[in-house]
Amino acid sequence: MSTPVELHERIRIAREDAGLTQNQLAKLMEVSRPTISEIEAGRRKVSAEELGKMADLFGVSTEWLLGRDQSAGMSQDLLLAARHLEKLSSNDLERVLELLRKVKGNPE
Repeated sequence: MSTPVELHERIRIAREDAGLTQNQLAKLMEVSRPTISEIEAGRRKVSAEELGKMADLFGVSTEWLLGRDQSAGMSQDLLLAARHLEKLSSNDLERVLELLRKVKGNPE
């Protein structure tokens, strides 16, 4: 059984997946960069208002950030994968799809 991911770790993961630096997030949140660093290190609590704003910025649910909704995490993971796939060239996307077919055992 895997160890549950804590809020501060989910915030860091979601920030990185959203392609934001700590400095960029700090500006969007209207706080200092060290504040974001403290939050991600688990040394500063996050208010409900901050949590909601982060969820909106990252495109995830507050329930996922809190670790309460694993199914939301799965769908958020798929949305994240789609965002990354969307940035690929058509040739690279076809190569990824080919790899997925091989992994799945469906060489169509």
